[in-house]
Amino acid sequence: MAKQTIRDIDLKGKKVLVRVDFNVPQDKKTGAISDDRRIRAALPTLQYILDQGASLILITHLGRPTGDPVADQPYRLDEVGRRLAELIGRPVVKVNDTVGPEARNAASQLKPGGIVLLENVRFNKGEKVPKIDPKTGKPDEQALALHREFAAALAALGEAYVNDAFGTCHRDEASMVALPEQFPPDCRAIGFLVEKELQILNDLLAAPKHPFVALMGGAKVSTKLGLIQNLLPRVDHLLIGGAMTYTFMLAQGRKTGASLVEPELVETAKSLLETAGAKIVLPKDVVVGKADDPSAGTQVIEFGQDIPDGWEGFDIGPATREHYAAIVRSAATVVWNGPMGRFEVKPFDEGTLAIAHALTECPGITAVGGGETAEAVEKLGAADKVSHVSTGGGAFLEALEGKQFNSLRVIPDR
Repeated sequence: MAKQTIRDIDLKGKKVLVRVDFNVPQDKKTGAISDDRRIRAALPTLQYILDQGASLILITHLGRPTGDPVADQPYRLDEVGRRLAELIGRPVVKVNDTVGPEARNAASQLKPGGIVLLENVRFNKGEKVPKIDPKTGKPDEQALALHREFAAALAALGEAYVNDAFGTCHRDEASMVALPEQFPPDCRAIGFLVEKELQILNDLLAAPKHPFVALMGGAKVSTKLGLIQNLLPRVDHLLIGGAMTYTFMLAQGRKTGASLVEPELVETAKSLLETAGAKIVLPKDVVVGKADDPSAGTQVIEFGQDIPDGWEGFDIGPATREHYAAIVRSAATVVWNGPMGRFEVKPFDEGTLAIAHALTECPGITAVGGGETAEAVEKLGAADKVSHVSTGGGAFLEALEGKQFNSLRVIPDR
């Protein structure tokens, strides 16, 4: 169901709290931002709000702070503020707290066209979702009170709320759920980035064009089980790659050498193969290397053969790359999550890069979700040649599993 967007609410003259996802990777030594894709993705929303005569109060997290002021220094948002100012072409006032005196003062002085960036929202304990007491089944009362107080203090800084942080839409943190609840329905909306993500998900789940192809890679069947089960009734082909390949190989009675497998998922894999029939497409061959030294040479093993002891599967093989690429190129809709092999180690990135290349040659709707998968598309320079590269790894996967998010529930429908 379509959600109320920033086009639907009156923004003129308002101080707008925008929850963005500027959780960007940074160089561990210098703190320099190594990939600003998430900041760039938010710019259309931010610029639109400014063009309406409003001002911005930006809320984001960065990393996973521990609460130790020294250890948490790398998670401060100074570099993020500087990079945003460069990209948006106007000053950004970065403050050193979230709801304290500095934040309140900066917000009170905001004029139309101004931008304030609050400090990392996860530095405040109230951002966390209160844990449920297993004995009572209720949240800790003190933590819940802190959670609500923090949301109210954030809300006091502005006059409207916009969610443009798809990457955290699956979280129930204060800035995602309790904060928008502080505003009247006509002052809550989603931004263009979240709108685009929801439209792509609708295209994939509600009304996909066929042939519909899903590519599933990554390490474990267990982490993709819900996703596979939700997509199987919808897709024409589900192509398997990554280390999860070897659990399916084990399910077919083949030896997998030192490859990563989940023995407890073998029966599940067998059941999936029986239920799905020809929909699930397994590799024709795999590339294996020495488990203790992958650089010591490789060999290609046909999927119907055993992987020798001491050897580990690291990538889909050349015949599989060709086969999968042909299926992808002929699809009307493609969704891809998870690398086809140990993408970070050469030459085991070849399968993933081959699929990324095939995706750019597909004339249909092509959607990529997941950090490593998005990285592969970026590495090939193909990000602008696919329909959509999701900014939300976990959120994208959970949405494809059919899960509903409270952060969107609190935004009115159009």
